[in-house]
Amino acid sequence: MKIETSRLVLREMTQEDYAALHAILTDAETMKYYPRPYDDAGVQRWLEWTFDNYAKHGFGLWAVTLKETGEFIGDCGITMQPIQGQWLPEIGYHIRKDHWRRGYASEAAAECIRVAFEDFGFPAVYSYMKAENEPSWRTAMKNGMTFIDEYDDPVNTRTRVYRITREAWEKRRNSCG
Repeated sequence: MKIETSRLVLREMTQEDYAALHAILTDAETMKYYPRPYDDAGVQRWLEWTFDNYAKHGFGLWAVTLKETGEFIGDCGITMQPIQGQWLPEIGYHIRKDHWRRGYASEAAAECIRVAFEDFGFPAVYSYMKAENEPSWRTAMKNGMTFIDEYDDPVNTRTRVYRITREAWEKRRNSCG
């Protein structure tokens, strides 16, 4: 699957993306809301998990690349995640820190939300994150997601959950033109 926005191309990751993904997942600042940055083997497991998601579901985290140059600057996509005991479609994103605050995560996530509804027919999509991860929950809110829950979680300590329903997304899309 290939998804285009005005500035980005999202495409399936390949093994050749290992080095670019490694630069993101092993960076302490980028991964500060995770238990710890990934090591080399963890990055490879991430890629294998991503490939497995493509095979099982037809979706997963896609490489986020700049349309003008093809440079890999992050990942964004749809994965099935355990949220309060249910496996739900989640929009996740990681952008390399030298590209933060340019709206790339929001732009990529907006297209992933569209794909989740239009191509995969989900009735709602979610984003969840460590409660302290304000940049992530602000990205979710920018794309019309609303806060629905906060709970204790053994991985995140405290997890926040945001959701947008298909109906809310359609209303938002129609009001924006």
